[in-house]
Amino acid sequence: MGVIVDGCPADVPIDIAEIQADLDRRRPGQSRLVTQRKEGDEVEILSGVFEGRSTGTPIAMMVRNADQRPGAYDHLKDVFRPSHADFSYLAKYGRRDHRGGGRSSARETVGRVAAAAIARRLLQDRYGVDVLGWVAQVHEIDAEVDRETVTLEQVEATPTRCPDPNAAERMVTAIEQARSDGDSLGGVVGFVARGVPAGWGEPVFDRLEADLGKGILSLPACKGFEIGSGFAGTRMTGLQHNDAYLPGHDEPALETNYSGGVQGGISVGASIYGRAAFKPTATISSEQTTVTTELEATTLAAKGRHDPCVLPRAVPMVEAMILLTLADHALRQGAGR
Repeated sequence: MGVIVDGCPADVPIDIAEIQADLDRRRPGQSRLVTQRKEGDEVEILSGVFEGRSTGTPIAMMVRNADQRPGAYDHLKDVFRPSHADFSYLAKYGRRDHRGGGRSSARETVGRVAAAAIARRLLQDRYGVDVLGWVAQVHEIDAEVDRETVTLEQVEATPTRCPDPNAAERMVTAIEQARSDGDSLGGVVGFVARGVPAGWGEPVFDRLEADLGKGILSLPACKGFEIGSGFAGTRMTGLQHNDAYLPGHDEPALETNYSGGVQGGISVGASIYGRAAFKPTATISSEQTTVTTELEATTLAAKGRHDPCVLPRAVPMVEAMILLTLADHALRQGAGR
């Protein structure tokens, strides 16, 4: 799997250990709650970096698959898996690759996470922006998280990546039970971007929240996105929902932040926060009804190494799309002023 990062400014510190650290959070086999494929996901930098700093030219990186088993998918060659991209890919291209690790697999997010590690360094060093995600919900278990104070250490303290210890313990039990039952669970990833200055974003077609939504919704298994109060805001009145301005030092402050740090498509200097919804993993070991490529009725009980819940590994993926989107808008703002 590879990625090319184009447009990264010159002289950004590039530490391969930092890139590897983010990839380690995404990789399979990191706990008993996720797929047990043994991928080290060791990243190689091929171009665009010299003496530990970006050169301003495209940065190419690659991760070699080490534990691929394409033969494990042979039983799926002539079967459409429920809620997978098997039929939709065939409808679009006229043929499909039935093996795992393709473009519809979460395996492709390796490149996004590697690229985002560079965006993270750019945003932290030049703008003081910090991006963090966490598991906010698994199935019907909700976590209590203070988005302004939650830390990476709290998120990484449990294999669920839920910083609420009580909820995390119940999530572990629920995920293990789902796997034992041949089933899977979905949930919600919460995120916050702290320190984003006012002025990032565009007023119409490239509104900041629209680009964030496009990036996050492009992730495999992601089925929903909201920013700020999101859908809950529909249950409030305008008087309740409006973020009142307060006196500040260089710019006004907000008494509340139901807008999620974005107004009129442009950041206002408050924390940008929201949620991303992920469906239950489509590949389960319980028998399901389906059809063959010849449209004949059949049943399927999936085999192989799959996540009973994608949420723990989805956290760095959500962070990646926020980081990449914010980095793009930071550079656009610099060019426009």
